[in-house]
Amino acid sequence: MRHRVVPFLALSAFFVSPADAQRALAIADYALPETGAVAVAVRQGVPDEGAFAALDQRSGGALRRAVRTAGFLGDRGTVLNLPGVGPYDQVLLVGTGSDPVTPRLLEDVGGLVGQAGVLSAAPEITLLWPEAGMPTAGAHLALGASLGQYTFRQYKTPKPAAPVLGQGTLTVRVVDAGAASAAWRSDWAHVAEGVRFARDLKTEPGNVIYPETFVERTREAFEGVRGVSIEVVDEARMRELGMGAMLSVGVGSAQPPKLLLVRYRGAGDAAPVAFVGKGITFDSGGISIKPADNMWRMKHDMAGAAAATGAVLALAKRGARVNAIAVAALAENMPDGEAARPGDVVRTLGGLTFENLNTDAEGRIVLVDAIAYVQRQDKPSMLIDIATLTGSQVTAVGDEYGGLFSRDDALVADLVAAGAASGEELWRLPLHPSYAKDLESPIADLRNVGSGGRAGAGLGAHFIGAWVDPAVRWAHIDMASMAWRDDAPLPTVPLGASAYGVRLFDRFVRDTIEAPKRAD
Repeated sequence: MRHRVVPFLALSAFFVSPADAQRALAIADYALPETGAVAVAVRQGVPDEGAFAALDQRSGGALRRAVRTAGFLGDRGTVLNLPGVGPYDQVLLVGTGSDPVTPRLLEDVGGLVGQAGVLSAAPEITLLWPEAGMPTAGAHLALGASLGQYTFRQYKTPKPAAPVLGQGTLTVRVVDAGAASAAWRSDWAHVAEGVRFARDLKTEPGNVIYPETFVERTREAFEGVRGVSIEVVDEARMRELGMGAMLSVGVGSAQPPKLLLVRYRGAGDAAPVAFVGKGITFDSGGISIKPADNMWRMKHDMAGAAAATGAVLALAKRGARVNAIAVAALAENMPDGEAARPGDVVRTLGGLTFENLNTDAEGRIVLVDAIAYVQRQDKPSMLIDIATLTGSQVTAVGDEYGGLFSRDDALVADLVAAGAASGEELWRLPLHPSYAKDLESPIADLRNVGSGGRAGAGLGAHFIGAWVDPAVRWAHIDMASMAWRDDAPLPTVPLGASAYGVRLFDRFVRDTIEAPKRAD
């Protein structure tokens, strides 16, 4: 029998801090402001041209002198924040290096300005981009600024005497403001919303976000969105269906597991693409309990589910020409008298059995029931699962790449290209045939972990792939190292929850599914 749990922050709305407010974004025609706070991109070597030259002239040469004194060279990703230059309260210089102008570069510029804006008391910051040639430049700058200025302060008590930072307006001034504004409102603002949705879910503590409240937040986010339907498979239905894998993970928690499917139809009768995310809302490791150090991080072990759901939120809100399904395999992995034991044999929805040698390898366990269900119900042509799955992925590629596994070379190429374009990069790792031998079990179809700590990420991928229909194009993304930024922020990813996967999947749909349709 499950115990009733009353979340500590059930009335969390009363704890929202006014400091959580972020700058409103606006796109306007290019014009040089007379005063205030201004930001400008500067190419390698700080050439005397464009907005920089105009600001330097307004300051009587003070800006150029300050740049020389600081040794600022305009290298890509470098920032020089100068207070009180000439008539301006603040001048922010963002280096772009010698790279060509691309959407990703523009988003990085916007992101760095957004991050600086969080620490500025200026009521308005003006970001200048005088270059023509890319009508949607302002939209990409705005997307970067929205992502870069993300903060989560809901549970901080405001300090009345503290200066008000990070509030007001951030205005992007570009040559083609009309086209940029239209692109922002109809398209890229929805991508930013999908990212914020995923970041919020991942940052919330485990006593606020658990399977039931994850579902509630998702229903709220998709309310009124056209072409969307939501299905929730609860614990009782899981028992009827024989979802032994998901049940085995959730059985030790007072919070019952749920399987959430958000279906968006934007392409008629075309077979859908399914994004399947691991949604362990808190992972203690179960009976194979984790060490106490840094166990708090396991509140974001649902990063894959948040990314899959956030991506479909972006696709649906921007009206993408695709049929897409977000599948969130939601459970809380806790130790309890009823919890799964190491050595248990579990029968899954797909019919296969596995020997559960390690209850802390629970992500792959919930994913196989989720994969079996969406294949049975929706017949997807393509299935991409995403999970904070293994520590070995972190060791293999660090926090620069997600680990990508697939037997489909064309799908790999498309995903790698989408990662490079979106800034959420992937590195292919091997799926060797010998992994099947490593997961052999003497009493079940296979084991959920290997022995000796070898090829942990690859073994996890192989285990998941055993439940994928060979006719379905499939890729597995292990993003354990990418879910949370700890030490160094990226231009569009401040410290904390990254929402890695949302922009990757959006870009993948744009370039591999929507683009061919537009060409036709």
